[in-house]
Amino acid sequence: MKKITLLIFVLGFGFTFSQNYTEYITGSSTDVTTNHQSGICLMGGASEYDQAMIWFLNKADGGDVVVLRASGSNGYNNYFYSQLGVTINSVRTLVINNVAGAIDPYVLQSVANAEAIWFAGGDQYDYVSLFKDNALEDALNNFINVKQGVIGGTSAGMAILGNYYFTAQNGTVTNAQALSNPYHNRMTLGYNDFLQIPYLGSVVTDSHYDDPDRRGRHTVFMARFAQDYGLRPFGIACNEYTAVCVEPNGEAHVYGDYPNYEEHAFFLQANCVASYAPETCESGTPLTWNRNAEAVKVYKVPGTNDGTNYFNIADWQTGSGGTWQSWYVNNGVFSTITDTNPNCSLSVEDFEMGKVEVFPNPFEDVISIQTDAIDFELQLFDAFGKQLTINKISRTSIDTSSMSSGIYFLKLSTENSQKTFKLIKS
Repeated sequence: MKKITLLIFVLGFGFTFSQNYTEYITGSSTDVTTNHQSGICLMGGASEYDQAMIWFLNKADGGDVVVLRASGSNGYNNYFYSQLGVTINSVRTLVINNVAGAIDPYVLQSVANAEAIWFAGGDQYDYVSLFKDNALEDALNNFINVKQGVIGGTSAGMAILGNYYFTAQNGTVTNAQALSNPYHNRMTLGYNDFLQIPYLGSVVTDSHYDDPDRRGRHTVFMARFAQDYGLRPFGIACNEYTAVCVEPNGEAHVYGDYPNYEEHAFFLQANCVASYAPETCESGTPLTWNRNAEAVKVYKVPGTNDGTNYFNIADWQTGSGGTWQSWYVNNGVFSTITDTNPNCSLSVEDFEMGKVEVFPNPFEDVISIQTDAIDFELQLFDAFGKQLTINKISRTSIDTSSMSSGIYFLKLSTENSQKTFKLIKS
């Protein structure tokens, strides 16, 4: 039996196991351990951009790549294994047909052994309904946050990678439907209950941005998250032949064939002001999210072959090669203008409770707070919105020595006001 299995691996044949999943494998049957690196690759939904895929494969450092999909077959196997010039141990495509296939021990072990995982396109609700709230979700989050392998996806595969996400449970939603009714029955959204990926904790993604409609509905996705959860939302989107590759330090490099083609990535954020939420976001009523024509600040970045242009999603302010825009909606009508950056401060804020300083940022073992407020409450959240227990050294100092590196949010509240600070632990 082992000899037969090895022949399957080498020739790249596929087998269906009890109709629960189909496997296609190219390369070696023997698992390897490599010095892989973490990273995130977001692809816009058409054919993959080769240089971005080379970046993705290099993160695996010669290891094993697992492609997860709910339809299709082995289209990635030869492309990843032999057409990009990167040596890897194997490419294993698993086409999952049902929940039993998703939680099959062989599938779970394949995910655990991988150094790189790629989600193909298709219907994202297949991924949500088959991979979520079961052992495969646990295995994926363990791969991302414990093993710290590289992960990526295109189209539907990109759509599920944000901590906020559009499920497409009732089918896709158009620009007109979303803008005219933010609670349209096709506006099915998930929040903080699936994949937990560093830097994407408050992000909703979208792809196929060559269709201008996507900008409007993406803005409505963000408005809904701001309205429903009271959190300042972010977004990342790609034109179809564009890819965003996020390094472990948060630098998101953009690959594409600009200026030959209009290939861009878009980094969206609700403006960093106290009143960032939409003015009108109600069921059956057109969206209004204006905020002085600055509701959503967008950094538009052209993709290049070498990925030189970037935006840093560790601070959502610094970047190179892009231009700033503001997007806003009046009574269901979406508009854009050229604008300047949001000019956020992550350490010093002036607001109703007086001057507040949270420092240092980035921090290592201690966060210190200086404020004029006499009575205040502190709450600390990780990048996924999970509230953490605060270990106080003093009234204005927090011990963070037990916390891992990453992005955190510190909320300071008084009786009449509150402010949230985005902090980075180095």
